[in-house]
Amino acid sequence: MTTYTATADNGETVSYSDSRRYLWMLGMIVPVLPLVGWGLVEATGLGVFWYFSLLFVYGVLPFLDMIFDTDENNPPEAVVPTLSEDSYYRWILYLYIPLYYGTFIWGAWMIATAGLPWWAALGITLSVGGVSGVAINTAHELGHKTGTAERWLAKITLAPLAYGHFFVEHNRGHHKRVATPEDPASSRMGENLYAFLPRTIFGSLRSAWTIEKERLARRGKSVWSIENDNLNAWAMTLVLWGGLIALLGWIIVPFLLIQAVYGFSLLEVVNYLEHYGLRRQKLDNGRYERCQPHHSWNSNHIVTNLFLYQLQRHSDHHANPTRHYQALREFPDAPQLPSGYAAMLLIAYVPPLWSWMMDKRVAEHHNYDLTKAALQPGKEAKLMDKWHRAVETPAAAAA
Repeated sequence: MTTYTATADNGETVSYSDSRRYLWMLGMIVPVLPLVGWGLVEATGLGVFWYFSLLFVYGVLPFLDMIFDTDENNPPEAVVPTLSEDSYYRWILYLYIPLYYGTFIWGAWMIATAGLPWWAALGITLSVGGVSGVAINTAHELGHKTGTAERWLAKITLAPLAYGHFFVEHNRGHHKRVATPEDPASSRMGENLYAFLPRTIFGSLRSAWTIEKERLARRGKSVWSIENDNLNAWAMTLVLWGGLIALLGWIIVPFLLIQAVYGFSLLEVVNYLEHYGLRRQKLDNGRYERCQPHHSWNSNHIVTNLFLYQLQRHSDHHANPTRHYQALREFPDAPQLPSGYAAMLLIAYVPPLWSWMMDKRVAEHHNYDLTKAALQPGKEAKLMDKWHRAVETPAAAAA
């Protein structure tokens, strides 16, 4: 196992070995899950395995998160620069992309040629869509890097989903406005998932277009320039989808559309989990406070973190967006989700269950001072009446 050695600020020599070094490769299982399902169908004759990706994400991962401990260990800061530059971790991301594209093309080919019943075709479509949803996380990690090649790879990874504008909105919109009323991807206490989805999907699209329009205007260029990162990302989708339709026929159009919608909806459900009810406060100068770890929900459930490149250590990610996934840290003051993302997805699909589980945590995180929380418009009075507790100031207590 690779050992990283560095000199700490106090002059001591620090050594660190990543105990999960080879476990990070588990992420490469995800893009081949539909192929595993195909193999299980052939081996057993059971059609339920066409839905194997969904069974894995909604069944296997939550179960594994329950039986394995959380991991709160952080790498020593002295070794982080060396750990971050280890190309091994980048290659794990790179290898996801050809595996994903292979499965995506396989799914289109099966729909076009295998003569499957509708329920089996739907199973393949949703299974590939689940892989597409997780692929956004690969694009997310690559898109935060400064290298030109990695940023283009991020767009290539988003092409099968027709969600290339995520590259613009996430990096230059969401990270700037996270946990503020201006951010369409930050959910509010009292806002159920089905109200949030259209707000974030269409709001993020509008935001991405505005961001590029303003950037190009500063350079004296039209928004319709090929330098528009939205347009060149969407062009990749047109080429990919158009090529597959030309090769396999119009029969694959429902497959392309459904897997894309399901895939990017998974991203947006995760967005719903990550900042629910959290709000950055405005300073006296009218600006929002700097994003801190307590502005994002965190999870240290190790299994899902391994499959998602530690996306669940979201608190550190937003406080330090360029930090590599293998170096993300746990912060004691970060609010904690009760389970990993895989289980929380299921809970978010049932709004009463989500509210029962999460609203109390939002109130506790803000010490029951809901004036500091992000509340759904129209529900403020109800939420304040149920959860707000008057906070006694030192001056009032002295009186």
